[in-house]
Amino acid sequence: MLATSASYARLSAVFPQLRITAAPPPSGAGWIGAGELAAGGAALEAFVTQTTAELAPGRDRPPRPDVAATLALHRYLWPACLLFTVPWFLHGRVPRLPVEDVAFQPASGRITVRTRSFSCLPGDPGAALPGARTADHPAALRDELRAAVAEHVAPVLAGFGPLLRRGRHALWGMVTDEITEGLWYVGRLFDQEERAVTELAALLPGGIHPFPGGAGFQPATAVDGPSTGTPCASSSRTRLTCCLYYTISPADTCTTCPRRRVADRIDRRASVA
Repeated sequence: MLATSASYARLSAVFPQLRITAAPPPSGAGWIGAGELAAGGAALEAFVTQTTAELAPGRDRPPRPDVAATLALHRYLWPACLLFTVPWFLHGRVPRLPVEDVAFQPASGRITVRTRSFSCLPGDPGAALPGARTADHPAALRDELRAAVAEHVAPVLAGFGPLLRRGRHALWGMVTDEITEGLWYVGRLFDQEERAVTELAALLPGGIHPFPGGAGFQPATAVDGPSTGTPCASSSRTRLTCCLYYTISPADTCTTCPRRRVADRIDRRASVA
């Protein structure tokens, strides 16, 4: 954890709803191991049931079982992807976190991780730490990041799969969206949105297995002026997949929802900002 503790501390400082600590995965008291989600048993069913109970009040309609499972998967994947992307973005370090080394507590926003190994660049002082592996150059470190995310996520997708009405391509498209939009969001909190957009475009250019599509940033066309022509801090993107939230609240859609017109997405993002 020493290799990533500074990154996670900075994340919690700007996003206190998420707190990541070093510890063996606990059990009980509302904790769910990522391995339990991958197993697809009682813990996964309880997590989806809890998500259903939290989504139903005040919505236009109760969620279908597959919608509740999709939103539960999103609820896990969004912070889980940050476990990998934030240390990479802030300090150039990529932890390896198989599912047996991660647990989360949905009610509190707490996550525990047990980092046994990580990758970094040769000039990083962390290369002398236990468990360090060096990647020869930034492109190789991006390869390590994609591999680390895939290693963690693949078993989780397998656990959720029977509950969803989505094939493999759509599920990995969802992962691509969570990687991109999670770091894009916290990049803004770090006041480094433009760099986050650039780094994500290099990480997910499209066509790299198993991630379909890519970050897909597009220059936003301002209402009162022309586009800059370059993806930057005013960029927009269209999600590869829909989270299905519209099925329980049709008036509320994500700013990057593929169901929205491009102009609506850009205007809505401007109003949120």
